[in-house]
Amino acid sequence: MHDIKFIRENPKMFDAFMKRRGLKPISNEILELDKERRDILTKLQIKQSERNRISKEIGASVKNNSENKILFQKVLKIKESLVVLEKEESELSQKIDKILMELPNILDKSVPDGSDEKQNKLIRKFGNFKSFSFIPKDHVELGENLNLMDFNTASKISGARFVILRGKLAKLERAIANFMLDIHTKKFNYIETVPPFLVWGNALEGTGQLPKFESDLFQTIDNRWLIPTAEVPLTNFVREKILDYRDLPLRFTAYTPCFRSEAGASGKDTRGMIRQHQFSKVELVSITTKEKSDNELEYMTNCAETILKNLDLPYRVVKLCSGDTGFSASQTLDIEVWLPGQKNDDGSFGTYREISSCSNCRDFQARRMKSRTRDRDKNIEFVHTLNGSALAVGRTMIAIIENYQDQHGDIIIPEVLRPYMQNKQKINLK
Repeated sequence: MHDIKFIRENPKMFDAFMKRRGLKPISNEILELDKERRDILTKLQIKQSERNRISKEIGASVKNNSENKILFQKVLKIKESLVVLEKEESELSQKIDKILMELPNILDKSVPDGSDEKQNKLIRKFGNFKSFSFIPKDHVELGENLNLMDFNTASKISGARFVILRGKLAKLERAIANFMLDIHTKKFNYIETVPPFLVWGNALEGTGQLPKFESDLFQTIDNRWLIPTAEVPLTNFVREKILDYRDLPLRFTAYTPCFRSEAGASGKDTRGMIRQHQFSKVELVSITTKEKSDNELEYMTNCAETILKNLDLPYRVVKLCSGDTGFSASQTLDIEVWLPGQKNDDGSFGTYREISSCSNCRDFQARRMKSRTRDRDKNIEFVHTLNGSALAVGRTMIAIIENYQDQHGDIIIPEVLRPYMQNKQKINLK
């Protein structure tokens, strides 16, 4: 959500900000509606003052009933005109809000310009690619050969883009999530939560999924929505609250299922577990002040990187360009993990795939949720919100399966996960 006052005072600047998002100038349309609404508000104030003045005259009047009757008729006409004006003002406010709700966040000046992921900026890399004496398999072939990953049965039950994990792979998913939660809560002081997986529409409006991305979501028959990410309930924890700056930052984490229709991803990543309608994720959300939000983004990204470092999985961090940055984000750092079993169009093997997006939304979501803080001088301002995957559990499993495979098709369990797996060293058919 955008500040209408900022648009009034900086229309050309606002249009320039939206141009970076690939949008046409919009400030004139907004400000014309805003002027019309403000003119009506002026008329309302005049009418209300006139009504109050006449009402006082009636109360103080010692005149006869016929004279009072004339005054009563005037008040009645004013009330009728007030109803009309209030309706017109409400309709204009709704039009303005609808436009503002569908406009993306203003990009941070550090975000590079670009149309798609090819223009993302490399920030850093970690780890070395594992050397294989054989052609590495992808997670689908490995999982199915172990009889622990079943797409066919899942398809019969639920359709495409679902999977059933069995036995040791099911246990591995739980182990990965528990390991992540332990790191985030013990090392980085996030508060573990179990939020609702169903939310009302206004929660999704608060974080920016609605109204623009309705087709990407699953809705129930009673007008609730399945969460596409735990970011939605976690960020809404502070909805319509005024927080003390001394309590910030607030840091929440949760392990939840996530549900996405993937309506805009037809034909993309259809093989395996990379892009599914249902997947699990450990999410991080931070609520902080505007002075601390940039540092908080680095803090959050480091939390996600720590998981991959402990798992000894090669990855890189990229800053998303203007054309690749999400709707609610002011800037985003993506972490991409190396998957050696993925076959490329040219016949080669191995590619980086996104495993986490850490975003600073600044006050964009807070304005939609009316989430504020009171600073040391008692001033009220909007909080800044951040969110990040730390990590997508399914994609972490894919990375482990492909990076830790051996020549027999077995999966070596990373050392840090073995305590969560009854100290087993590998996953195999035995």
